[in-house]
Amino acid sequence: MPTYEYLCEPCKTIYKTVHGMNEAPEHRCPACEAPIARMVSAPNLSLGGWSSPTEARYAKLSHTDEIAREKALQREYLKVWLPTEVKHSPWHDDH
Repeated sequence: MPTYEYLCEPCKTIYKTVHGMNEAPEHRCPACEAPIARMVSAPNLSLGGWSSPTEARYAKLSHTDEIAREKALQREYLKVWLPTEVKHSPWHDDH
């Protein structure tokens, strides 16, 4: 299943979640109940032999510049993974 990112501007939080393409996503921030917007994310591609788009993006930066850029991004946005809904409990047999 694809990974999607949603942005809550009031909280400055990016929520990452996994759901099917045809499933309805959450439309409210779990923290402040404000509407969240789906972000345009980089597809999972191999770019120039790098294992991730992030590696490809930072490939030309020096180690010091890369750390400075990450610190700046982490100051502005908090990234939180949203758990997927449990559709079957292994503790209960439905048969």
